[in-house]
Amino acid sequence: MDPPTEQMQRKQKLTNVVIGFLFLLSGIEYAVILPTVWLYLQSLGAHPFFLGLVLSAFSLTELLSGPLFGHWTDRTGRTKNVILLSNCFEIAGNFMYFVGISKWFLFGSRLVAGVGAGSGASIFGYLTRFSSAKDRVPVFAMAMACRQAGLLIGPAFNIFLRYSNFYLGPFHVNKYSAPGIFMCVLWVLMQLMVAFMFYDVPLSSQVPQVDEHEPLLKQPEDPSEGVSHVYGSINSDNQETDHVCLPPEDNAPSSNHKEEVDHSSYSTLPNCQADPQNLPNGPQYVESGRRFHNLLSTKGYMHEEVVVLLTAQFVTLFNQTALEALVTPLAQTYLGFQDLQNSLLYFLCGIEMLAGFLAVRLLSRCCSDRLLLALGLIVCNISCIWCLVFLAKPNGSYGALLGEFVVGVFLQVLGLPFVSVSQVSLFSKVTAENTQGFSHGLRRSVGGLATILGPLWAAGLTQELYIMLGVMMGLLLLLTGMVSLSYRYLVDPVRSGI
Repeated sequence: MDPPTEQMQRKQKLTNVVIGFLFLLSGIEYAVILPTVWLYLQSLGAHPFFLGLVLSAFSLTELLSGPLFGHWTDRTGRTKNVILLSNCFEIAGNFMYFVGISKWFLFGSRLVAGVGAGSGASIFGYLTRFSSAKDRVPVFAMAMACRQAGLLIGPAFNIFLRYSNFYLGPFHVNKYSAPGIFMCVLWVLMQLMVAFMFYDVPLSSQVPQVDEHEPLLKQPEDPSEGVSHVYGSINSDNQETDHVCLPPEDNAPSSNHKEEVDHSSYSTLPNCQADPQNLPNGPQYVESGRRFHNLLSTKGYMHEEVVVLLTAQFVTLFNQTALEALVTPLAQTYLGFQDLQNSLLYFLCGIEMLAGFLAVRLLSRCCSDRLLLALGLIVCNISCIWCLVFLAKPNGSYGALLGEFVVGVFLQVLGLPFVSVSQVSLFSKVTAENTQGFSHGLRRSVGGLATILGPLWAAGLTQELYIMLGVMMGLLLLLTGMVSLSYRYLVDPVRSGI
């Protein structure tokens, strides 16, 4: 039988593999369904505006379900149960997409599948809890790279799915409905992987054991520091220390209770220097500074660094989805691109973005999160300026137009991995650890709102590109200014000693 530590490491590796496949599958689903959904709706007699409704339906329910799933994980500490439930929604939603009785049934299928996507908040919360602050960027970069790999693999499945023409009982499997049953099968297999390979590893297993012969309670060197004893807990990267306030010696808990720390008390902590009569009767975590203490409460979401990072989430996804909606009609109008050229363009963009995530992972070893965010914003600003100058009113030869178009798209894609990974990592550090599920649910809801509004904004202004791109440029400048003014706060409060 394996030693406990080796067995725990094996479980952790299996869990990481499952998480990687979950992100991979989410990317495949997007890439498999998106190319044919409009043709599917047309076969059901839908008008063009209905495409926007169907695409927004998925983001809408993901926006609503993310915080709920995240809060559930925070309260129970069980990520596996959340994923198993959310996968059921994915299975049901994709089966409904396969059945496709009517356009409204198709709309409902994406609503149901979107609920399943809400578990991403719980998964990001899980990754936050089981990664040290210094490893946060590489971990998130690899998770996002897995989804990007799914976006690259997805179109390859359409090569054989488009030739489907058979019956499953009363249901006709054709090139429109095949993606639904295909994804349904993949999510069933994913459900089995989660059931047998995903483990909710206890948090205590990540913390080194305290030597039995070491005194648990240590007297402060300076008696004037207060009446409290200090209990130090060193985390897995041996860099961050959480302090625990204890009552006076006569009320100190026995050694039998030394590991019974109440994580739920993060948001209601007293000040360590408070009157001893107001201290609780058991050990409680306290902040490493007043600023971090406030972040542990609900009001912490209103701190400027949190607001800046939520703004970064919104602006990044709004601009990304708006440009995605603009690229295809622009390329068709001025460059004559058809489906083959568009597929090749998206494939090359996917390769670039995947390389970008891997580059962020490597650069994170020598660059801070906020520096990566600043670099990404610089590239995004250059890209938006380029688009305003050269693409808002294209003119010139075909070769010049092609070059201007390619450079604009290249710069936009280049900046996205830097901004997206760094802001997620920073967000996990400036929000309370015991509410990471809900926090990431809130962050993903803000992103969901952006993915709904972005395409709608672009679709309504395809003939007014100066207005469309000008607003995007204004949002980027606003975000850049906010990041500049709050740059000193975009750090891990514990590690920075705040």
